[in-house]
Amino acid sequence: MIADGYDAFLLDLDGVLYRGDRPIANAPESVRALRRLGKGLAFVTNNASRTPEAVVAHLASVGVDAEPDEVETSSLTTAAILRGRSVRRAAVIGEEGLRAALAAVGIQVVPADTEPEAVVVGWDRHVTYDDLRDASLAVQRGARLFASNDDASYPAPDGFTWPGAGAILASIEVGTGVEAEVFGKPNPPILRAALARAGGGTPLVVGDRLVTDIEGAANVGWDSALVLTGISTREEAGAAPHRPTFVLDDLAGLLA
Repeated sequence: MIADGYDAFLLDLDGVLYRGDRPIANAPESVRALRRLGKGLAFVTNNASRTPEAVVAHLASVGVDAEPDEVETSSLTTAAILRGRSVRRAAVIGEEGLRAALAAVGIQVVPADTEPEAVVVGWDRHVTYDDLRDASLAVQRGARLFASNDDASYPAPDGFTWPGAGAILASIEVGTGVEAEVFGKPNPPILRAALARAGGGTPLVVGDRLVTDIEGAANVGWDSALVLTGISTREEAGAAPHRPTFVLDDLAGLLA
C-alpha cells in the first residue's frame, strides 16, 4: 500500500480531514491507521488565524486526535523565521493565531503608525480600510512586508469560498508596489518545519489543492497525494504543471 513507502505524512486540514465543522469520510479512521503503523504525522495549515491548541480542538471535534506539537501553521513558520532575522516590532493584519505566534517568540505587535520594522499579513475577517491604509503607509516608509500565506480564497463551510489572506495582501502589494515574502505553502519553509514536527524521514505531502499542497511538495522535491475531497479535481490534476504522485478519492487510499 502507499503508506508503506513513507515515514512521515504531512496532512493538510480543510478539504482533507474536514470541511468546516464536518469530518470528511474515512479521514479519522485513516489517521488512526497511520498511527498504528508507526508513521509520523504533522497537521499543516496555511490558515494563520488559529493557534495550535485551537487547531487540535477543532480536529478533536471531527474525530481526529492530534497534539499541539504536531501542528505547523503558517503563523508558527512566519514567527520562527522573523525571530531568526531579529525582527522586534511588527504591525499585523491577522487574527489570534498570527498575533500569538509572534508574541510567543518575543516580537512586539505594534500599531502600523509607530514605525514597525515589518508588516505581517495573514487572514483577517475583521480587516478595515484603515488597517490596509496604515499598513501600506508603513511599507512605504520602509517596513518590510511579509505574509503568512497568500491563498486567494478560503473554503467556506457551504461549499463556496471567501476572500483569503492573499486577497488582503494583494491590496497592499498593489497599493505600494512592494511584493511580500511569503512563508506558507507552496513555499518550502512551512513544509520543512512540518517534516521536523513529524520526526523526519521520507515524507508524503497530502492535500486537496494543486496550487498549495501539490506545488509545495514539488518545490521541495517530495512526493504528494491529491485527495479529491476538497478543491482540486482529477481533471485539473492531469493538466497541472506540478502533478501529484497519487490521486486518491480520500485518505483511505493511502492504506488500500
